[in-house]
Parts: sequence; structure tokens; C-alpha cells
Amino acid sequence: MFKRSFLASWILALLVVVGVSCREEEVAAAQPEVEKDYFVSAKLITELPQSILVAMADRQGFPQIKNDIKYDVQVYNVTYLTTYKGKEIEASGLLCVPKNAKEALPILSGQHGTTFTQAGAPTNFPAVFSGFELFASAGYLTLIPDYIGYGVSKQIFHPYYDQKHSALAVVDFIKAAKSYAKKNSLTLNDKLFLTGYSEGGYVTMAAQKEIETNSAHKLKVTASAAGAGGFDLTGMLGEISESKPYSNPNYLAFILQSYNKTYDWNRPMSDFFQEPYATNIPGLFNGINSAGTINRALTSDPTKLFSPTFYANLQKSDGELALKKALVANSIYTNWVPATPTKIYQGTADQSVFFENSKTTYDKLKAAGAKDLEFITIQGGTHSSSVEPMMLSVIPWFRSLK
Repeated sequence: MFKRSFLASWILALLVVVGVSCREEEVAAAQPEVEKDYFVSAKLITELPQSILVAMADRQGFPQIKNDIKYDVQVYNVTYLTTYKGKEIEASGLLCVPKNAKEALPILSGQHGTTFTQAGAPTNFPAVFSGFELFASAGYLTLIPDYIGYGVSKQIFHPYYDQKHSALAVVDFIKAAKSYAKKNSLTLNDKLFLTGYSEGGYVTMAAQKEIETNSAHKLKVTASAAGAGGFDLTGMLGEISESKPYSNPNYLAFILQSYNKTYDWNRPMSDFFQEPYATNIPGLFNGINSAGTINRALTSDPTKLFSPTFYANLQKSDGELALKKALVANSIYTNWVPATPTKIYQGTADQSVFFENSKTTYDKLKAAGAKDLEFITIQGGTHSSSVEPMMLSVIPWFRSLK
């Protein structure tokens, strides 16, 4: 009798425990997943009156957009969370907020071109003025990311033309901006615009690709405009493998160092470059030297810049495979068909990012099935002179969708 009573009590207690455990699991399963907050902090840098922004538009060569400039703008230095090599880090960017806007705001993220100096990061505003700040006065919540390797993440060597890190620096900033807006009672609509030029063009399309191919971000791009972005990295490799002079060897040295560090190859610079360049290159990329300073310390002749073995292996089908695979993986058209309305801009006389680079990218994306993709040729446009005609095209296009 005692034994049966004890056994029955034990089974009853076990059933109670199991029942409670199951109910706890059911309750836990019913709880909505808490979304990660990417926003860390925002520090007000300055407030720009609408009248000053109109004058800036004149000085920047955009008098046509003066009628769009209607709000004072508050400019913030924002710190947010992103990922580098699988680990959470802090990154930074400029957030420009239209003051006293009555309507729901779209988000616009503007991606800057290559900078070799820490002083060139957007959060060094007002010493750095990209022009994207003007969009805020036109009624966009405007983001201008520093990118990983600048601002608060300057201890990291910038992952130059690395698609994943380029994309996440933008995507995670967008999420942080949404959090900032919610915390500060800013009403947003569902519009999201992306634009950038040079490296910024590449980063723009990398972010668009990341958003479109990863539904976990819960973002949707309204329109994307990218100019002269070096989208086809395998094409760039083909150009330098033909022994042609290249006027911007700083880009070549930048990308090789970036991949060497980002992918932990840890190869000595002498694997890639001849002397004295192999010894001097790490010191040239100190965050202080300008593009011109670095270029003058190098050579435009790839046969003299690169080590003979490395350069010969570039031209062999089985040589430098790790680098070639990285270039293929980071070329924008790899494994992607854009779904968002997209425009690619390219000057025909660009000697930094060759016309064929953008044209090949456009052709491959169209062949893959891209429906709403347009290639806009800027006749006679150089790398610097093509920025203005691109933006004069982008502004009314975005306005029509805003």
C-alpha cells in the first residue's frame, strides 16, 4: 500500500512538472521575437538653416534643386552596431534630420566615394560635406555611413570592395535610423532610397543586393541609383593584367591590402608588390596620406608595381586562385538579379573606373533577367565630372517616387 501510494505520488509530481515545463515552453514560443536594436547613440553636431543649405546647393553646382530645399536640418553623429568578420562592432555615420517636417519621411542612404584619410569620413562634418546632406532639407531622413574602418571603427583596416561588409555598414545603419526615429517620435513612411558614386556606387548596389536576397532584414528598397562603382572586379583584373598603365595605383594597393586583412590571408606585401613599394605601402595607408600622395609614391605601370611572380600568376588560369575567387564573389552581378528599380550611371571618359566595367555589369544583370534596370551613359564624363549630371538625374527621379 505504501509502495503504491509513493509511486502514484511520484508519477503525479512528475506529470505536474512536465505539464508546467510544457506550458512554459508554449508561453515562450508564443512570445514575439524581440528585434535587435542597432542604435547606440546620437550626438548633435550642428543645425543648418534652410538658407545656408540653399547657398550650399549653389556652391555644389546644384542650383536646380533649390526649390526642393525647404527644411532646416539637424546633423547628428550616430554610433550603431554592425558586424565585422562575424563579430559585433560599433560603426558610425552622419544622420541628417529635417526639422519640423510635417509629413512622414522616407529614408535615403547616400554612400560616399573612396577616401584614404580618416579626415575624409562623413562624420567629420562640416569639414566634410558630401552633398547628400541636402536631401534632408528636401524631406528625407538622410544617412551617410562612414563605412567600417572610419570614424569609431577606424582601428579596422577598411574592407574595401568587400561586398558583405560594405552592405552591412549600410543595412545596419538603416535599422539604427529606424530605431532612432521611433525613439524620437519621427514618423517614417515605407520608402527607402539608396544612392552613391564611385566606391559609394558599389556600396549602394551591395546594400541593395543584401536587402533583396536576405528577407531577415525586413527592408524593401524603393529605388537605387549607383554611379561608376567598380562593380565588375574581374573586369578590373583583366584590365590591369594587360600591362596597360593605370593612373590610380592607390586603388590597386588598397584592395589587395583590404583582402589580405579581411580574409586573413596574412601574406607579406612582397608577395604582391616589388620593392620599394612592398615596404612602403603599409605606411602609405596610414589614414593621413591623400589619394594624390599615395599615387605619387607608387607607379602607374603594373609590370613595375607588382612582383613578377604575382603578375605572371594573375595571367594564368590556375594562378592566384584565392584572389580571383574573392574578386568573382565580390563582383556585384554574381548570384543576383535586381528586383528594385535601379539606374547605373557611367561616364564614357572615366579613367578610374572604366566605362566597360559598368556596361558589362548592366549587360550581365539584364541577361540574368533584371526587368527594371537602366544604364545611363554620360557622354565625355570623367570620374569627377560625371557626379553632377548623375545627381541632377537622380533628384527628380527620387522625388517622383517619394
